[in-house]
Formats: sequence, C-alpha cells, structure tokens
Amino acid sequence: MRLPCAARHATRVRDLRSRIGVGGNPSHMPEGNVMFKLLLRWTTIALVVLPIAAAAEPIKLKLAFFSSDRTVLYRAGIKPFVDAVNADGKGVVEIDVHFSGALGKDLSQQPQMVLDGVADLAYVIPAMSPERFPDNAVVELPGLYRDVREATMVFSRLVASHALAGYEDFVVVGAYAADPETIHMRSPVTSLKDLDGKRIRTINLFQSAALEKLGMSPAVMRINQTAEAISSGAIDGATLSTAPMLEFGIGRVATYHYMLRTSAVPLLLVMNKSKFESLPENARSIIHKYCGQWAAERFIEIFQAQTDQVMDQIGSDPRRKVIAPSKADLRTAQAVFSAVTDEFATKHPRGAELLKAADAVVASLRSSQ
Repeated sequence: MRLPCAARHATRVRDLRSRIGVGGNPSHMPEGNVMFKLLLRWTTIALVVLPIAAAAEPIKLKLAFFSSDRTVLYRAGIKPFVDAVNADGKGVVEIDVHFSGALGKDLSQQPQMVLDGVADLAYVIPAMSPERFPDNAVVELPGLYRDVREATMVFSRLVASHALAGYEDFVVVGAYAADPETIHMRSPVTSLKDLDGKRIRTINLFQSAALEKLGMSPAVMRINQTAEAISSGAIDGATLSTAPMLEFGIGRVATYHYMLRTSAVPLLLVMNKSKFESLPENARSIIHKYCGQWAAERFIEIFQAQTDQVMDQIGSDPRRKVIAPSKADLRTAQAVFSAVTDEFATKHPRGAELLKAADAVVASLRSSQ
C-alpha cells in the first residue's frame, strides 16, 4: 500500500540516517560525523521543500470573452495568445478563458471589468466605450483601409508608439482591426440608390455619419443583437465584416451583400497593467513575448483566411447575391468618406496629427507590396 506523502518523506529521512550511521546523542558522535550531521540536515530540508515547490500551482489569470470559442474573433484574437502563453508558461502562469459573457455580458463594460479586477484580461470592442478610447476614431474612419492587414497594422503600430489616449492603465496584448465592413441586406440591392432611406445597423459614429450622408438611416447596434433586429424588421440590414457574418447569424437573415467597404472595426485584447506588473518577472516575460506584433500577425493570418472562406461560401450559394459597387457608386461613396475624414481632422483635438500617422503606416505597407 502506498504511504501518504508525509510518511514517505519521514521514511526516506530515516533510511538516509541509517545508511550514514547517524543517530543517538550528537555529543557522542565522532568528529567526522559532524559533517554527516550537516549533510543530513540539508538533505532533510531538501526532501521536505522540493516536493512542495514541485506541487506549486501556476499563477492563474482570468480572461473575459463575450462570445464563444467557435467565433473567428476568438480563434484569431485570443486563442493563439492563450495557447502560446499556457504552453511556454507551464507551471508559471496559466490563462483561463471565461466564455459567453460569464464574467459580464455588457460589451461597454469589458474595459472596466479589467480595471476593477473582475477579469485580469478581456476582449474589448472599443467602439462600445468611445469615451474611454477617444483617439481610436482614426482607425474607424470610413474609406481609409483596404483590408484587415492595413487596418490592424495601423492600429497596432499606433498603440505601440503610445500615440492613442486611453491605454494608460492597460497592457495591450493585441490591437487588431477587422476588415472594413460591407453592407448586408434582407431586401434586394443593386446600387446605392436602393439603400436610400433604409435603416442600417452601424458600429460607430463615423460610419453612421457616412451612411447618413449617403441617404441611409443608421442605427448603432451591437453585433450580437443584429440578426434578431433584421429578422424582426427593426432594421433592414447591417454593416459587418465578412468573416464573422455567418457566425453571428446575420448571414441567415441577410442574403444580399453589397460589397462597399466602409469602416474598419478596432478590437482589443487588454490586461490590467497593475496586475501585469505584480507578476513575477518570468511570468511577465512570457506574456510580453506574445503581445504586440506577434499577436497582430496571427490575427491577420487567421482573420483573412476566414474572410476568404466566407466569400467563397456566399459567392457559390445560389440563394445569395454578391454585388460589387459600380465605379459611379464608389466615387460617390469616397467623396462622402473624405468629407467625414476631413471633419475628423479639423474637429478632433489631435485629428490631423493622428490621420497623418495613420496615412504614414498605410503608405509604408503599400510601398512594400
């Protein structure tokens, strides 16, 4: 029968004492046995302490995510980081993801949950807390970015260079941006004219301003409320990135896809800065290793692959209609987008400066292609 842990340690110590002939009254020990006594003492300590150290639990961190592990937002923006940290930090630090809003369902409160210690990390949609991240508008402006790579690299580099306000109390694991949202409708659409007066779900105020100038009636709405709103007739359609469209049910109720690129959507994975700084140096080093550029590159790769896959699906589905905007519609839309951007540059306290920084990143990316 296997002895309890404490009994096994005691047995090992007695065996050791017996082998080296140490026992009885230490005053009767030959002088040479003094060294054996010291050796025995340190060996006893080692036998007791080492199993305790080996059994020590890693530091566990709670990560809040509002949706499920089946979404591309998780697979691209959370899973690579969590898997890498948990593998590299085995026995040191471990991240537990709490899905489906288990730590809090309100999307606008995800950053505050991190600051309050309800979660150590959280996946955040900054557009739901615009007052906290006022400079993120430069990533949300319509018509600036071609794809997920451009939008993500602009956001990631601006955060890394401390160009954006609102991040002082956070460690940013990943600053991402979904590809520019396109328009998905329940009713047939072939041109901008068909969207006149239609009530469209939007994600931020700049996108709303652009769609309003184009004749639509925008309504800022959370992604997890959108499919039901279209189904009930509360709205006619929605702007949305292609990759998550099917996952959140929008593809089930909207089968006309007008591929006019509007605004990119910033996304964040953040950690409480005070919590990060309280961790042992080896744990901080492991987490830091998989932040920033590393996280952004994996997000781009996975998100773009999902975008391509969904485009193939909807393009081959006879129930759906994918509409490319005409050149005339593109000119009309771009004029409106430029007007919204110019307004941001003049009205935001640092608008011109932020826009210049974003344009520089885009120019660099395009020149390297």
